[in-house]
Amino acid sequence: MISLGVKGVLEDCHPDSYPSQSLCAREAVSEKRMLSTRLWIGTLLVLLTLGVVVADNWLSRWQPFLFVLVLGLALVSVQELLALFGDERPPPWLCFAAVTSLIVTNWLARWLATLNVWQCLSAVFAAIVVAAFLVEMARFVEPGASVNRIARTVWLASYVGLLPCFLIQTRWLQGDSPYFGTWALTLAVFVPKGCDIGAYFTGRLIGRHLMAPVLSPKKTWEGAAGGIIAAIALTWAIDFFAGIFPNPLARMAFGMSVGLAGMLGDLAESLIKRDCRSKDASHVVPGFGGVLDVVDAILFASPVAYIWFSCLT
Repeated sequence: MISLGVKGVLEDCHPDSYPSQSLCAREAVSEKRMLSTRLWIGTLLVLLTLGVVVADNWLSRWQPFLFVLVLGLALVSVQELLALFGDERPPPWLCFAAVTSLIVTNWLARWLATLNVWQCLSAVFAAIVVAAFLVEMARFVEPGASVNRIARTVWLASYVGLLPCFLIQTRWLQGDSPYFGTWALTLAVFVPKGCDIGAYFTGRLIGRHLMAPVLSPKKTWEGAAGGIIAAIALTWAIDFFAGIFPNPLARMAFGMSVGLAGMLGDLAESLIKRDCRSKDASHVVPGFGGVLDVVDAILFASPVAYIWFSCLT
């Protein structure tokens, strides 16, 4: 999140803007507590992700920890989206089944080495579309909501079921080589999140010009610039050890494109929450909100990273 932060709150603390200085002080304290919570929760999330990457490096054929992590996050995301939909949500069992089938297909296609994973995923996605129609045909009583539920089912499966497949397949690029796949997955996860963190702190320090005042009021252009710089710097730092990119220009282009995609993912999730009239996807992750608030940047960045690494292989 790109935020104006405590500094912005304090600068607006004057009689014309707030009833009292005590209200401003309470908001500043709340911002500081939120930052503290974000830091320690963020550290735990980083350690968890690194643990999964390192542990699965010893099981490069199967990646069981990656499977559990991705499937778990995807299913929690489904629950968050269904809660945001309220009474207009599609059948929960169908949404959970659709996302689970897409995630599991990645591993089934790998175990059955004769299958092409993207052909399998296309077939599963087509089956989800057909199933969404069949379910609504079976339960149809009166007009007004069926098409909406079909659209939400297909969209939900695309967002938290199909997009993560690019991240999974990034891990398996270049066959069973643990070196390339591990570093590719590391870059695909940490570069967009590094952009997010860089944007957040830059926005807190110097953010002034609002980037999307209606969609996400605390995001600033200064924060966006800081995020892109952080994404490039993190790409450079990781590739110093990985040696994946052929030249400095490729590192810079990767950092910019993946960082920008992550930023758009953050805005896309803001659009979902605003349209559903909710501040956070849920309150599962202290200091961040919901799981979607944590993985939104990675979801949009994964296809971009996958294309990059596919070209490099």
